[in-house]
This record gives sequence, structure tokens and C-alpha cells, in this order.
Amino acid sequence: MRGLVRETTLSAANLIYPMFVQEGEKDAPIASLPGCMRWSVAGLVSECHRLYDELGIPCVDLFGVVSETLKTPDGVEAHNPQGIVQRAIRALKAEIPGLLVMTDVALDPYSTYGQDGIVHELPGGGVEVLNDETVEALVLQALSHAEAGADIISPSDMMDGRVAALRAALDERGYSQVSIMSYTSKYASALYGPFRGALGSAPKAGDKKGYQMDPANAREAMREALLDEQEGADILMVKPATFYLDVIAAMREGTHLPIAAYHVSGEYLMLKAAAASGWLDEKEATLEALMSIRRAGADMILTYAAPQAAEWLSQRASSH
Repeated sequence: MRGLVRETTLSAANLIYPMFVQEGEKDAPIASLPGCMRWSVAGLVSECHRLYDELGIPCVDLFGVVSETLKTPDGVEAHNPQGIVQRAIRALKAEIPGLLVMTDVALDPYSTYGQDGIVHELPGGGVEVLNDETVEALVLQALSHAEAGADIISPSDMMDGRVAALRAALDERGYSQVSIMSYTSKYASALYGPFRGALGSAPKAGDKKGYQMDPANAREAMREALLDEQEGADILMVKPATFYLDVIAAMREGTHLPIAAYHVSGEYLMLKAAAASGWLDEKEATLEALMSIRRAGADMILTYAAPQAAEWLSQRASSH
């Protein structure tokens, strides 16, 4: 009876797995994200075979981890055709053509400042991120990902006007089939610390409140959603997820576009830590958290728990 009247479902088909790829031949565990790895290209391909062929996860989101020697103020390594993300895309599409490959588009992993865009140093100290110059750099990065074979590009920078610029550049270069998942409402959250540790992208000066959204604002999220829709986004994202279920629900009511939600590193790690201390059942709490995101209106969820959740869901299905 519970199954017959259930209003919301959750399956592996709703999950996207964020993955970190690095130079070299070794895979390394990430201390700040238990259960996650920095993958070599070969390790990434092997793991994605398991995700796609065995667990039914349809999409991965790639983040590049680069050495400090490759980081520059303008983040030019972001659009290197032979960069780590570009090579990883080509390897995945050659080996697993049916897997959807999404890529993060932002400069923070490649910037000496750890900011999402190109930085201007202010006379009295501090920094300012330059919007228009950053958008030009993001276009180059997105085109390099599309040329490598990416299916979806996902700008996480929160610069104004970048969706329109990316859509125009992709279409002009013949990549009209490449979708854009826009970080529409990316809040200036306290929950990103474990991710920044995994990527080595914490800001070296200042913070990101100048371009990420104020956690106090909900109506602003709908304004951003309408702008991104007008500019040509294919999918809208809310980040973080469980702390912003009201925003997901409002966006679901306000647009017909697919909605994604990012169950971020801090949300993931809180569940992991509580479970490790014996205070929560990790399986039940994680699946409940993901179900709440679906119930709020998200069509798809980016989560570091994707492999475990897919396994648990498969076990649950087989038990019936």
C-alpha cells in the first residue's frame, strides 16, 4: 500500500556523481570527503564503468585538481586543450559513450586567488572579481570542454550574463547539442569547506559573498532563475540542497525547466560524521535526505553519496 500511494520516487537515474580528477597515475582518498577520491584518468574511467554499467548512474560531474605551479591570476589553465579535465572528458567518451559527462566551468581551481573569476587587487587590500573579463574566460573554458566531448557544461561562477554568453558561443561554434546546467542559485554557504579542501580552491583573500547569493534571500533566487531561463539555460540548479528546500520548491513552481539540486560536501559530511559516531543510521538518513530534495521538486541531485545511494536503492528494490 505504501508503494501504491507513494508520491515521490528516488532512483539511481536521478543521481549525478561529482568526481575529482588529477594528474598522474595514482588515485588518492580525500580526507575531507570520506568515501571520495581524487582520480587519475585511468582510475576515473574504471570507476565510471562501475557507476554506469553496474549502478545505473547516468551522469558524472568533473572537477579538475591542478598543482599550484599551474595556477595563475587569470586561470588560463582552465582552457588548456590538454588540461586534466579535457583529457578526462575524451577518455570517458571514448570508453563509455553513453555516460553523460558534465563539467564544472569556473576559474577557482586554476586561480592563484582561489576565486571563481579574474581578480583585481584593490588599493587598500582585498580583491574584486571582474565580471565581464571572467565571462570571456569562461567562454574559452566551456568551448574547450565542448570540443573534448562534454555533454553538459555547468557554470558555477555566478557571474552576470554568463549563460547568454556561453549559449551564444557554443551555438556559434556548432555545439548547440551541448546543454547548460546553470548554478542559478548558489548561496554563499558555510557548507563548502570539505569541497574546497578536496579541490584546493579555498579563497586566498576575501570571500565569495560579492557574487554568491545571500542565504537570507529567496525571491532573488526566482529573479536569477528567470534570467537564466531567458538567457538559454537548459537546467537550473540550487546549491546547497537540504538547507534550501524552500528555494527548490519555489523554483519548481516558477519554471518548467528541469531543476537540479547540489547536495554539497558539508551536507554529505554531516551525515557521514554523525553515522561514524553511531548517532544516525547512514543509509536511512542519507536516503531520507535525498528523498526530501526530490520531494521539494528537484529532478536530479548532485551528491557525493551517489554510488552508495544507488547500491542501497538497488538492494531495497531487490528485497521486494
